[in-house]
Amino acid sequence: MSQHFKHDVVIIGSGAAGLTLALTLPDNLHIAVLSKGELTNGSTYWAQGGVAAVLDHSDTVDSHVDDTLNAGAGLCREDAVRFTVEHSREAIEWLIEQGVPFTRDDEHDREDGGYEFHLTREGGHSHRRIIHAADATGAAIFNTLLERTRERGNITLLEQRVAVDLITEHKLGRKGRRCLGAYVLNRRSGEVDTHHARFVILATGGAAKVYLYTSNPDGACGDGIAMAWRAGCRVGNLEFNQFHPTCLYHPQAKSFLITEALRGEGALLRLPNGERFMPRFDPREELAPRDIVARAIDHEMKRLGIDCVYLDISHKPADFVRNHFPTVYQRCLEFGIDITCQPIPVVPAAHYTCGGVLVDQAGRSDVEGLYAIGETSFTGLHGANRMASNSLLECFVYARSAAADIVANLDKVAMPADLPSWDASQVTDSDEDVIIAHNWDELRRFMWDYVGIVRTTKRLQRAQHRVRLLLDEIDEFYSNYKVSRDLIELRNLAQVAELMILSAMARKESRGLHYTLDYPGLLPDAQDTILQPANADG
Repeated sequence: MSQHFKHDVVIIGSGAAGLTLALTLPDNLHIAVLSKGELTNGSTYWAQGGVAAVLDHSDTVDSHVDDTLNAGAGLCREDAVRFTVEHSREAIEWLIEQGVPFTRDDEHDREDGGYEFHLTREGGHSHRRIIHAADATGAAIFNTLLERTRERGNITLLEQRVAVDLITEHKLGRKGRRCLGAYVLNRRSGEVDTHHARFVILATGGAAKVYLYTSNPDGACGDGIAMAWRAGCRVGNLEFNQFHPTCLYHPQAKSFLITEALRGEGALLRLPNGERFMPRFDPREELAPRDIVARAIDHEMKRLGIDCVYLDISHKPADFVRNHFPTVYQRCLEFGIDITCQPIPVVPAAHYTCGGVLVDQAGRSDVEGLYAIGETSFTGLHGANRMASNSLLECFVYARSAAADIVANLDKVAMPADLPSWDASQVTDSDEDVIIAHNWDELRRFMWDYVGIVRTTKRLQRAQHRVRLLLDEIDEFYSNYKVSRDLIELRNLAQVAELMILSAMARKESRGLHYTLDYPGLLPDAQDTILQPANADG
């Protein structure tokens, strides 16, 4: 039997952004953090590289801002960039206070002003400013924040909870548009429960699972973006999907990312014959921004008809490689690749959703009481191409900002009452789940083929035609059968795929991560792509 729960704050998503917000809120609030699988299933846990921040005496806020603006191909919102960078040091200091075991730098002389933690450099950065925990930064941060969260008696962690949809005044036919909570599938009971909340935060990550090849875990289905769109929120810049240049190419590796920090420490990209190719594409060579490196690899693979290229760090001392990249070293060794003496086969893979739900500097969306933080959101920080290691920074800065805004508005918001239970009286159990599997496969394949690294108008039109047919099929299935995690994720993924396609069709230029053969040049004015749902105000 379905149940009703009441919380001051419901956080949908249990990654870096969600846990940071929960920990930053006062301990007199009742907070629920929902994870649709196991807590470790999100993208944060698997992040390798680190967090970009202005920490060393030789670095400056202006330098970090300039690097971000350059990587964003003219489309970053400078106020968002500066806001994020100016709050970077305090975010890192907060993480250190929580006990995150960042790698220390024992070689620096503190008397000369050297920073106590080791800083590395990644593509697009002009300074060493990436603080990290070896090459498993995400796991170190996540495990620390999770431990702190479990110490707090006011935070309830709920696993195997899949958010189905947001509850708003507008959807209930009431006056106003405030978010009142969410309907959530409890996978353990099989029932859809009703979660009342004074504030709802979407921290569900991105939508890279819309592509056939991705570095993301299975849950990256754009859930928060789709739910916010259905609730009446605008979305922005969803045509900018970042493809990480270097995912391990191996039939059993699935989605293992080879951190950009390898290139930061001197790894070189090579063709099968050993020839380097990045110097032909960009003067920054292997340290060019990710969109340039990914397109270069894609170009060489298509030009030569090869399955992959190779990332080579074998010219570095073996002890250096093992000490700096223990996770990559061990994982590759499991597949018979010793990176101290062999190059790593790599291919580009969908990695990061640069667009998302429009929010302000407090993480507030268009719907009152609804916030979006982390990869779910569109803050304006990333522009047309996210610079390496700015994403985790965005999670911490905006989670802390959203928490401050919630605290400032606590006295103005009462607990929602009299929310209706989820109505499952008109649906039955499905005996045709094979349809979900087929639609899932078709969606990811045509998105990879038609809305990938290189696009054309005709390819986008084909994708648009197919996604509309899929949405009709999914809508019919959703209306007649009980919800499951697979159905909910497929519904959300197809919705976000359509928004990506519409955004890509609207951009008549090539900028950053959006590259189309039909419009290879830049327009004189850089404009965001903003989509507004029909049920939004105005």
